[in-house]
Amino acid sequence: MDFSFPDVDKALYGKHAKNVMKTDVKETDNSYEVDIDLPGFKKDEIEAKLENGYLTISAAKGLDKEEKDEKDGKYIRKERYSGAMSRSFYVGDELKQEDIKAKYQDGILKLSVPK
Repeated sequence: MDFSFPDVDKALYGKHAKNVMKTDVKETDNSYEVDIDLPGFKKDEIEAKLENGYLTISAAKGLDKEEKDEKDGKYIRKERYSGAMSRSFYVGDELKQEDIKAKYQDGILKLSVPK
């Protein structure tokens, strides 16, 4: 298993790139336990996909919502996240999607990846 992390796209996330999808990986006797911070996302805004040995976690928020109704006021400052992000981890070619268990609670995606 290769849980090394490539650099996050600093052009997209700027000085906050180091804070995107912070991840902890813990090794147990039978699995790797992966905790990924995804605060502010709903469960249906997160996707985990296994393809060619790579587990890719993607999250997207507010990409299809444009604020056009000016009678409710105009934004003068927006600090809440709107956009998409993803990270990939090489977990090996022998795993199947159904082997990986996932749970999302309190802004943390918890994955259990068997060895």
